[in-house]
Amino acid sequence: MSKFDSSLRVCGCCGALRPRYKRLVDNIFPEDPEDGLVKANMEKLTFYALSAPEKLDRIGAYLSERLSRDVARHRYGYVCIAMEALDQLLMACHCQSINLFVESFLKMVRKLLEADKPNLQILGTNSFVKFANIEEDTASYHRSYDFFVSRFSEMCHSSYEDPDIRTKIRMAGINGLQGVVRKTVNDDLQSNIWDPQHMDKIVPSLLFNLQSGEGTESRSPSPLQASEKEKESPAELTERCFRELLGRAAYGNIKNAVTPVLMHLDNHSLWEGKTFAVRCFKIIMYSIQSQHSHLVIQQLLGHLDANSKNSATVRAGIVEVLLEAAAIASSGSVGPTVLEVFNTLLRQLRLSVDYELTGSYDASGNIGIKIIKTHEERQLQEAVIRTIGSFANTLPTYQRSEVMLFIMGKIPVPGVHPALTNAGSGGCEGTRMIQIMLLKSLVQVTTGFQTTNMLTALPNSFLEPLLSFSLMEDPEVRLLVLTILLSVIDRHDNTPKFSSISIISDISVLKLKVDKCSRQDNLFMKKHAQQLYRHIYLACKEQSSGPQHFETLYTLLALISMELANEEVVVDLIRLALALQELAQTNEESLSVYNRCAVHALSAAYLNLICQLTTVPTFCQHIHEVIEMRQKEVPFLLPEDVFIENPKLPASLEKLEGDVLFQQSKITEVLGGSGYNTDRLATPYIPQFTDEDRLSKRKSIGETISLQVEVESRNSPEKEERTPAEEITFETLKNAIVDSVGMEEQERERRRQVVEKFQKAPFEEIAAHCGARNTFPMFSLSALPRPPPSPSGTISSGYGQTQSRSVPVYEMKFPDLCVY
Repeated sequence: MSKFDSSLRVCGCCGALRPRYKRLVDNIFPEDPEDGLVKANMEKLTFYALSAPEKLDRIGAYLSERLSRDVARHRYGYVCIAMEALDQLLMACHCQSINLFVESFLKMVRKLLEADKPNLQILGTNSFVKFANIEEDTASYHRSYDFFVSRFSEMCHSSYEDPDIRTKIRMAGINGLQGVVRKTVNDDLQSNIWDPQHMDKIVPSLLFNLQSGEGTESRSPSPLQASEKEKESPAELTERCFRELLGRAAYGNIKNAVTPVLMHLDNHSLWEGKTFAVRCFKIIMYSIQSQHSHLVIQQLLGHLDANSKNSATVRAGIVEVLLEAAAIASSGSVGPTVLEVFNTLLRQLRLSVDYELTGSYDASGNIGIKIIKTHEERQLQEAVIRTIGSFANTLPTYQRSEVMLFIMGKIPVPGVHPALTNAGSGGCEGTRMIQIMLLKSLVQVTTGFQTTNMLTALPNSFLEPLLSFSLMEDPEVRLLVLTILLSVIDRHDNTPKFSSISIISDISVLKLKVDKCSRQDNLFMKKHAQQLYRHIYLACKEQSSGPQHFETLYTLLALISMELANEEVVVDLIRLALALQELAQTNEESLSVYNRCAVHALSAAYLNLICQLTTVPTFCQHIHEVIEMRQKEVPFLLPEDVFIENPKLPASLEKLEGDVLFQQSKITEVLGGSGYNTDRLATPYIPQFTDEDRLSKRKSIGETISLQVEVESRNSPEKEERTPAEEITFETLKNAIVDSVGMEEQERERRRQVVEKFQKAPFEEIAAHCGARNTFPMFSLSALPRPPPSPSGTISSGYGQTQSRSVPVYEMKFPDLCVY
C-alpha cells in the first residue's frame, strides 16, 4: 500500500472527529486540480456559512491556511480553487461576522501579491477588485490598505521582460488601485486615501502608464487588432481610473490630488513638451466638479510662481496649460480672487522682460546661471498675453472692466515710476517693453468686450491714462492704444468692415449695423468727446505714424460715427475732418510728404463716409465732386494711391487751392439747410490742449517748465490783486454768452503761443525769463515763504517795513511743496 493510500485511510478514520466546516472546505477541492471547484460541495459550504455565520471567520482562516500551504508547495491549481471559493463566499455573505472573514481574505490576497509569479499577482488582484465592488453592511474600524496601495503602485511600474506579461501586470496594478479607491474613498472609518502619502504613490503610477501609452497610440495596427488592443490598453484603463479618482475628489482633496501631478511633470521634464501636460490637465478639468475648477487654476498659478526662475520653456509650458484649463473651466476658472490671477500673470510678464533685458535669472550675477534665450522669453510673453485674454473671456462685463483698470494701473509712465529707470530693468528700453506687453494684454482683455454703457466701460480713471499713452513717441504704443479704443467702442462688430481705407461709393454694401445713440452714450460724448477729438488730431501730427495708424484712426472715426454719434457729434466730427485737411495744407508741424498726403486721404475717406451716413444729398454731392476732381488732378491725395505698398508721391507738396479741397463754407451752407448748427459748423476746429497732453510725452524739460510757468503766471497773487472788481449786469452776462466762443478760441491761441515759445526758445532765455518773473521755484529761492510772524506781533522798522520775530520751527506753516 502506498503512503498516499495510508494517509487517506488515516484521514478517513479521523474525518468524523474534524470540525464540520473543515470537512466542507476540504470537500470543495477535487483530487485533480484541473477539474476545478466541486460546485455541489461549494453550494453546501455556502449554505453552511449562511446558516452559521459565526463560523465564517473560521472558514476563512482555514481556507487561508490551505492557500498558504499550497502556495509554498507550488500547487497553483489548488490556489486558484481556494481563491474562487473565497470570492463566492464573499459575494454570498453580508452578515456582521464578515469583517473577520475579510481579514482572512485580505491576508490571502496579500500572500498572492507577494508571490514572484505574475499569474498569482494577477489572480490576487482580480479577487481584490471583486471584493472592492462589494458594499459591506457593517463598517470596519481597523482595516488597513496601505500595503495594497504600495503593491499595486509597484505593479503599475512593472518592468517584466515579456511585454505581454508586463502589460497584464501593469493593468492588474491599475485595476487594483481603482479598487482601493472605490473601497476607501467614501468610507470615513478608513485611512484617508487622499492623504499625500497615498496620493504620492497612486497619481504618479497612473501618470506613468498614461504617458507610456502615448507612444503605442501612434502605431497603426489592423482594424481587427485595434479593437482588441483598445480593450487591453493600459493607457485607456489608466485614463478611466484617473477620471474616476478625480471625480470623487471633494473640495478639500483637490490640492492633494493635483500636487503629485505637478511634481511628476517637474521630475520628468514634461512641461517643455506641453502635449502631455495639457492632456493631463484636460483630464483633470473635465473630471473634477465644476465648482472646484478655480482651485486647480490657483495651484497652477502658484506653481508658475515657484518656477519663476526656471527656464522659459518650462514656464511657457505651465502657461499653456493655464490657457487650456481656463478655456475648459469657463466662468468658474478665476474663482473669488479675480485680480490675484491677473496679478500673477502680469508679474510673470514683468519678470520675463527683466530676464530678457538682463540676460540672467539672478540679479546678483552669480556664476553658473542659466543662459537666457531671447526667442524663448518672447514666446513665453506671447503665451502669457494669450492666457490673460483667455481668463478675461470667462469674466462678466463688470469684472472685465475691473481687470482693465487693474492692468492700466500697472503700465509704467516715464517720470512717474522712477524705479523703472534703473539698470536692473533695462532703463528706458525696459519701460518701453513693459508698456507694450501690458498694452497687448489690454488688447486681449478688451477683445470681444460688449457693454451697453460707455460711461462704465471707459471711466475717467481708464480713459485718461489710455489717451495719454496715445501721445507717446513710440508708434507701436500708439497703435496698441488705438486698437484698445476700437475694441471697447465697437459693439456691433463693424471693425472688420473698415480694415482698409478706401473711397466707398455706396456704403450699403458694407451692411453696417447702426443703432440709435442712447442717453448714456450722449452723456459719455458730452463728457469725453473733446478728449477723443483732440487725441485723434494730435495722432495725425505724429511724424512716425504709418499706414496702420491712419487705417486705425479711420476705423475709430467711423465707429464713433456709428456707435456714439448724435447731431452735435456729427458736426464736430466734420469740423475735425476739415481741421485735419487744414493741418496737412498749412504743414505747421513740418510733416513729411507721405504724412501730409495720408492726412489728406484720411480726411477725404472719412468725409465720404459721414456724408453718406447723414444722407444729405447736397452734402454728398459736394464731397463726391471734390473726390472726382482729386482723382483727375491730385490722385495722391486719395487713399487708393497713398495706402499702398509703393505709393507714387510728388517730391514736394505745394499749397493746394480750388476744387481739390473740401470747403468749410460750402459744407456749412448745405448742412445748415438740413437743420444742422451753422454757427458751430462755421467755426474751425482747434484742439483744446490740456496739461496732460503736454506732460504725456515728456520730450524735454522745456515743455515741463513752460507748463509750470504758464500755470503759475495765471495763478499769481499779484495778478489777482491787480484785477479790479467788475460790476455784474444783464448786459455783462449777455456779452459774455455772445463772446464765449471767441474768448475760448483766443485763450487756446494764447496758450498755444506760450507753449510754442518755451519749446523753441533757447534755455538761457527761458532761465532769464523765469528768474525775472520769480515764479518758478526751481530757479529762485525767493519764491519760498518766509517764516510767519510770532503771535506776539511784529517790530516796526524804518520806512514802513516790518521785521519778524523768531518763531519755533514746529510752529511754522510750510507750503505743500516743502513738506514730504
